[in-house]
Amino acid sequence: MRIEVALPPGIVSDETAFSSPGRWADSSNVRFHLGRPETIGGWARVTTSTLTGVCRNALAWTDNDGATNIAFGNHSALQVLVGGTLYDITPSGLSSGSIDGAGGPGYGTGTYGSGTYGTSSTPEWYARTWSLATFGEYLIANPRGSKLYVWNNNTANDATEITQAPDNINNILVTSERQVLAFGCNEEVSGNYNPMCIRGSDLEDYTSWTTSASNNAFEHILEGGGRIVGARLFGAYVAVWTDTGVHLGQFLGDPGQTYRFDLVAENCGLIGPNAVEVVNQVAYWVTPDLLFYRWALGAAPEALPCPIHQDFATNMVTTQGEKLVASSIGKFSEVWFHYPDGRDGIENSRYVALNTKDGVWFPGVLARTAAIDAGPTQYPLMTTYAGAIYWHENGNSADGGVLDWSLSSSDFYLGQAEQMVLLRSMWPDFKDQQGPVSMTLTLRDFPQADERSVGPYTLSPGQSRQDFMTQGRIAALTFSASAAPTFMRLGKPSFDAKATGLY
Repeated sequence: MRIEVALPPGIVSDETAFSSPGRWADSSNVRFHLGRPETIGGWARVTTSTLTGVCRNALAWTDNDGATNIAFGNHSALQVLVGGTLYDITPSGLSSGSIDGAGGPGYGTGTYGSGTYGTSSTPEWYARTWSLATFGEYLIANPRGSKLYVWNNNTANDATEITQAPDNINNILVTSERQVLAFGCNEEVSGNYNPMCIRGSDLEDYTSWTTSASNNAFEHILEGGGRIVGARLFGAYVAVWTDTGVHLGQFLGDPGQTYRFDLVAENCGLIGPNAVEVVNQVAYWVTPDLLFYRWALGAAPEALPCPIHQDFATNMVTTQGEKLVASSIGKFSEVWFHYPDGRDGIENSRYVALNTKDGVWFPGVLARTAAIDAGPTQYPLMTTYAGAIYWHENGNSADGGVLDWSLSSSDFYLGQAEQMVLLRSMWPDFKDQQGPVSMTLTLRDFPQADERSVGPYTLSPGQSRQDFMTQGRIAALTFSASAAPTFMRLGKPSFDAKATGLY
């Protein structure tokens, strides 16, 4: 008889093997695309130059001459890649920030009573992150807790301070009305830092921040306590996340009330300023209590069921929540969350990803500190702790070296539960296979019996079958590779089998 291995897409690791039999139980660097598992794309260096600090955010845009620029906000510098050359445009006088967070566990970083209401957050409490946006072809940049800067798209010049803007800002963005918004900043009249204060420049003028009856510069204090963590453009609106909830801002355009901000939901705040990604007017983010949330424009935010959540929540280093970065890979309808996993240290080392079309999740081991999707660049871009910049989904190797991937099933019955089955061979079914694939089979006679392994066997491209001889009631299957290049898309491999009786 033929036993096909045709398991549902997605990884399920929160349950025991026999509470979710016949599922994929673990993987690394394998996605699920159109219902089938396949190896993620490889990566290649963008430039041989390396960043001079640990990058926490990047931004790509096209200038007025049609050239693509990419800015990198590092812990110690602001850099831009123009025409294949990396330039340092760090503002004069800007000192280095922290690489790591130094706060306690729980909501965000820093201890609960640290600092006072009228002062900005102490930079040493968190890893330095940046907010990056464009104003026409100009770059607007803000290192968290610091001033606002502009770069005029001339590589001969450094970024310079926008002196009229607040002195202490946690996040910024530029709206479609060409207005710069500052989140968590100094109040206009008192000059005191207020973590719930939002201020906006006048329309079309990033230097005009003084409110008057004749312009659209404004100030708004969000209701409730806590602090603003991050903000994103959300369709025609502005979404603002605090450490406890989310607000929605609507542009009114009246100098008497330029924006209106309404509380949308509570108990669904944001763990770090880069831990949210907006894709096609749907926001995905991680909360301080390590839940995954989704919010479609016009609907209420909702917690996402995640069958690999336990592994993420158990190992996420909460004191380094500011490092968590969300990004998308639009080609595959995916949202990725790169996070620091305690099994590897305190730096970003792994990811969990969601296929937003199919609702399936998959994890992986990949150390990246910042990530942005393709557009205007051809490929998604990611950075490493050591400062390397890579195009991702580019080729099928790790910058010419071996790319590691694996895919393991949970236990499944080979026949009827009481039936022993003799396995005589495996018939592979890989599409577009590159490089050898290793296969290991684990068998048991009873759910709590000892395991025994068969293999690993090397399956070469084009190989029609792999012969072996073993028997059991229960099996689990692992495919893996460490090669350059390497790729596979798994179809329906099958066993040549024979029922051997009952006992």
